[in-house]
Amino acid sequence: MSKISSNLRVVRQLKGLSQEQLADELKITRSRIGGYEEARNEPPIDLLIRLSEYFHIAIDALVRGDLKKTNLDGLMKVGKNRILFPILLDNDGNDMVELIPLKASAGYLRGYADPDYIEKLPQMKLPFLPTGKHRAFPIKGDSMPPIKEGSFVIGKFIERLEDVKIGHTYVVVTKDDGLSYKRIMNFNKKEAAFELHSDNKIYQPYKVKANEVLELWEYTCCINMNQYDDNELNLDSIMNMLRGLKVEIAGIKKR
Repeated sequence: MSKISSNLRVVRQLKGLSQEQLADELKITRSRIGGYEEARNEPPIDLLIRLSEYFHIAIDALVRGDLKKTNLDGLMKVGKNRILFPILLDNDGNDMVELIPLKASAGYLRGYADPDYIEKLPQMKLPFLPTGKHRAFPIKGDSMPPIKEGSFVIGKFIERLEDVKIGHTYVVVTKDDGLSYKRIMNFNKKEAAFELHSDNKIYQPYKVKANEVLELWEYTCCINMNQYDDNELNLDSIMNMLRGLKVEIAGIKKR
């Protein structure tokens, strides 16, 4: 069920606006605002987009989140806009790291902007992390050795796509592919697309349009849940991976 009625009232009051003032800002009648807040009607999609842009809060959050339960002081600035980005704090005000279980990762696209979804995720405290918002994501497959399937990559949230560091690894959240952990090796300005590489060279690189990226999390550390086999940690395999990376970096410099 949509929570737009209560959420609209919450964000309007947070901004210190009356119904009439908000109606004037949106160029609609006060009675329409009253109807939305009293749940007699729901705003059409074009008005939802305008509300999202005006308050700088994701449409998903306006429609499905419960903003009364959200620490609105914890909204993060993302680029030029502010979107709802739930930040969970402990009793001492310390940032908590949410862990995305493997079984819940499929639902992350539906819940990443929903405070209720984020609130129900397992949480942990890692005091050694650098400043910034961090989250732990499950790793699937064998495309990024020596990180094994079943491990968790802890990433730092990247607010602006311009802050991406070529050659570094990121958890990339996209509309079509969901969660993936890859090395970003190039940004094609003409196509406005990132080139994503696997460290396991049997997998081919592919491109992702910048406007399809919902979130980027830069690798901070890894929590390994499995023991490594000897052949996964031998010097030859590690050196082969580094040589491949060096070749790719050299190629980028030439371009």
